[in-house]
Amino acid sequence: MGQLVLLRHGQSTWNESNLFTGWHDVPLSSRGEAEATAAGLAMKEAGLVFDVAHTSLLTRSVMTCHLALDALGQVWLPVERSWRWNERHYGALQGLDKKETSDQYGDEQTKLWRRSFDVPPPPVDVDNPHHPANDPRYRFVDRADLPATECLKDVVARVVPEFLARVVPQLRDGMNVLVAAHGNSLRGLVMSLENINETDIAELNIPTGVPRLYQLSPALEVESAEYLGDPDAIAAAIASVAHQATQKN
Repeated sequence: MGQLVLLRHGQSTWNESNLFTGWHDVPLSSRGEAEATAAGLAMKEAGLVFDVAHTSLLTRSVMTCHLALDALGQVWLPVERSWRWNERHYGALQGLDKKETSDQYGDEQTKLWRRSFDVPPPPVDVDNPHHPANDPRYRFVDRADLPATECLKDVVARVVPEFLARVVPQLRDGMNVLVAAHGNSLRGLVMSLENINETDIAELNIPTGVPRLYQLSPALEVESAEYLGDPDAIAAAIASVAHQATQKN
């Protein structure tokens, strides 16, 4: 089995502003660009050499992958892109401030929308600019597959089959694979890989720009899993994600 690395994109401009982002396409912030480069350097220091990479169709994922591979000296690597690696669609919450949403709807309701396994936020209408049917990058995707809102359960339903169909055969061929995606698409995959239950997944926080290295058995059992980088910095990054709903800008 090849090695698998999961990498959440670096901080985006909407992460920086503490807004619900979802499928809205925003660039990396200057900090996010630095995080992506640092992730590449951490993987280089670990001696990782990849054979293929996967990203979503969102710019922050694409650029994180590019900058990390550039730092690795592997910018030429074949990259496969799929909407199925996209962030969770936050429905009508997209573009709203997380702290203001908590103030308006209460911490409990906001955490339910953000972290529960099977409770989606209110949907957007199909004529809303935030509905992916209005984005040309999804013009070849069956409209019935395009979400107006999603809970984590919905994300698992699209991410895990993509992983099994595209990534697992590569790993079983001995290829080392980098997946640069998003907080919730990676949470959904980690939930499956590490057998995390529907209650505990609410407390899993994946930091931006920190590679997580897996060694899997042919039966997809986790033999080892570790974040690459400084442990204190990683702990601080995880705590920052956990506190987003209560942070003022």
